[in-house]
Amino acid sequence: MRIKNIARNVCYRHLFPRAGLLLVRLLSRTYRYRMVDEVNEQGTLDDYGSVVYASWHQRFFPGITLFATRKPIAIMISQSRDGEMIARVVDMLGWRSVRGSSTRGGSRALKEIRILTRQGFRIGHIVDGPQGPFGVVKPGLLVIAQFAGTPIVPVIVSAQRYWRFNSWDRFMVPKPFSRVVVRFAPPISVPRRLDPEAFETLRLDIEKRMKEYYAKADESWKRPDIMKGCAP
Repeated sequence: MRIKNIARNVCYRHLFPRAGLLLVRLLSRTYRYRMVDEVNEQGTLDDYGSVVYASWHQRFFPGITLFATRKPIAIMISQSRDGEMIARVVDMLGWRSVRGSSTRGGSRALKEIRILTRQGFRIGHIVDGPQGPFGVVKPGLLVIAQFAGTPIVPVIVSAQRYWRFNSWDRFMVPKPFSRVVVRFAPPISVPRRLDPEAFETLRLDIEKRMKEYYAKADESWKRPDIMKGCAP
């Protein structure tokens, strides 16, 4: 049993993260990206010195290596065993992993995020992860923005060709050499103090906006100018 546990630990801490990251990097190098509305990202950085990126779990694959170019950047990751593997990948990319979730270590993680944003770190967050429901913006996104003291900028990713997996969110991985559009939506401010009703109203509004942004991005592949705008 001890040997089995050691082997499992080695796989989760070293083998799986390295193999997974290698696959991500190989695929990502083939993608033809088009960045849209980067002024929304830059304007937020100019005004606040930081930003909270928000993305669906389903679509974050193309951004794993892309956002490694936007360092320093941090992301909150659960303290579970799967979270340990993800944290290893994040660390290898040069991101900062902040360990915690709503059920374990959340208070400490939020305090760390506040410190990091003051040091110029950008914050990445998967709004419906790690287990859904799909497309539902969980309260954690708003709480992170409140602690960070900076607006949320939804990052909308859409690929022309992709694989869709049989997971809870129908996870999508763009196929090799696919065109990929990354749009930075207008920033959304989250007041430091909100009563429960106002908090829920804003959460639902962000959720609605993100669904509309993703639908519009997917629809845009019917436009020839989008195809021409992606990197060759």
